[in-house]
Amino acid sequence: MCDPALDCEVRPSPNVNERRGGLTPDILLLHYTGMGTGDQALDWLCNRESGVSCHYLVHEDGRIVQMVPEAMRAWHAGVGSWRGRNDINSTSIGIEIVNGGHSGGLPAFPERQIDAVVALSRDILGRHAIRPEFVLAHSDIAPDRKEDPGEHFPWDELHRAGIGHLVAPAPMRGGRYLSRGDRGEPVSAFQAMLSAYGYGLAIDGDFDEATRLATIAFQRHFRPARVDGVADISTIDTLHRLLAALERSPFADRTPSA
Repeated sequence: MCDPALDCEVRPSPNVNERRGGLTPDILLLHYTGMGTGDQALDWLCNRESGVSCHYLVHEDGRIVQMVPEAMRAWHAGVGSWRGRNDINSTSIGIEIVNGGHSGGLPAFPERQIDAVVALSRDILGRHAIRPEFVLAHSDIAPDRKEDPGEHFPWDELHRAGIGHLVAPAPMRGGRYLSRGDRGEPVSAFQAMLSAYGYGLAIDGDFDEATRLATIAFQRHFRPARVDGVADISTIDTLHRLLAALERSPFADRTPSA
């Protein structure tokens, strides 16, 4: 349960089961609701017929609603993968953030809402062994299906509060780049870096649609100035910096269970 100081409302969702195989949470997964209002999203997440749920929902005014206990498996991630694991629901805690999303014009996230997301995330991280690089976007684990929480989400604000893994994006500049249809060793090297960070991607030297979508997901989270699925110098350099920062991290020698 969340800290009583956060004053979470509780509205149980019936869409819940036990975490499989004795797994415990080591991923914090952030979403946007992509619906008209927070009440509509809450009703849907608590509707048995929807087949979806989440641990928490954060309204635009900062109110927090808990739907699923953290010890239980909420149904928020769907089909996806991260670092070779596939049952993300069994290893994650999910936060839905009320926002109209891409279909609603990507409205800004209000300051009060982000303050509440920060407070809730810090509360969750204080209870669970979640490494910074395992604070993820829904689009990170399912690039072929999901866009949330989107390129306007302020990951930098969370990082300044000690939440998540981030480096300053490399500046935009010209030079050679990789894109859909390219093949060869440079593509394999780029795919290997994306895979090493965590994205579920084949390393086959073919810049195919899956590679383009993984690049878009990476850009949304880590280099949002231009989200186009092209592995330009800025994108590749930012990915290099993230991997280098991981190597220097005090968590580098702690390998999570699959």
